Amino acid sequence: MSKVKIGIIGFGNMGSAIAERIKKDYSVSVLEKDATKIIGISWVRACADIAELMNNSDAVILAVKPQDFEGVLNEIRPYIKEKLVISIAAGITIAYIEKALGKARVIRAMPNLAAQIGEGVSGLCKGRFADGGDLDLAWKLLSYVGLTISFDKEEMIDAVTAVSGSGPAYFCHYIKNKESAESKKDEFTQKLTQAAISIGFDKVMARRLSERTVEGTISTLIEKHLSCEELIRRVASKGGTTEAALALLDKGSSLEEAVKAALERAKELSKE
Repeated sequence: MSKVKIGIIGFGNMGSAIAERIKKDYSVSVLEKDATKIIGISWVRACADIAELMNNSDAVILAVKPQDFEGVLNEIRPYIKEKLVISIAAGITIAYIEKALGKARVIRAMPNLAAQIGEGVSGLCKGRFADGGDLDLAWKLLSYVGLTISFDKEEMIDAVTAVSGSGPAYFCHYIKNKESAESKKDEFTQKLTQAAISIGFDKVMARRLSERTVEGTISTLIEKHLSCEELIRRVASKGGTTEAALALLDKGSSLEEAVKAALERAKELSKE
């Protein structure tokens, strides 16, 4: 049986992490505007343009920055046909993608930083035209980079962003240095669990998200040889959800208040 063909647009940290982990089980094609990122990588098909990528893909993962998103949607629109579109861009709603592409099968996913080492947390939600099989495929692909949870309501993707997306930065802010990570992880996990419950997760899901976020953060600090300050810089983009939460934590606010601020910022940034 031939392998399912996966196209990935954007070969940055997240796109390359997914490609690296699915390559044994799927046929992978990549389109990356910075050609230096894919020089010498023989296990992917490096595509020259959108047409080549789309013609060699059953499903396409959009792993580009939000500011590049509109242009990419315009380029892929003529080739959509029966393709599944999986977006991992922060703040881009399913409705926005469907409006740009027409009657497209869309899955929105939100992985966090630890996906880069296979220990991430990803939330998933399907659009109006996607079916259960589409969700299953997206779930399988994201499971290669960590824990994957699907939600019926898209608003929970913003909640995932506020808890596990920004969570690695909260943890590093809390522990200050990675030497104290193990001794403080249980205490922090409890706080993050309570914060997750406060924005709508049930106790079991809140605990699961929090534990995996903390464990993935510790592993990332170790494997990537990062300091807490460096990890925070990687997670906290300017004007984003993490920055909104950290501003409150710096003032002495509770983690619960910070997570609520991150959620509000995620809603504000959502592009509909």
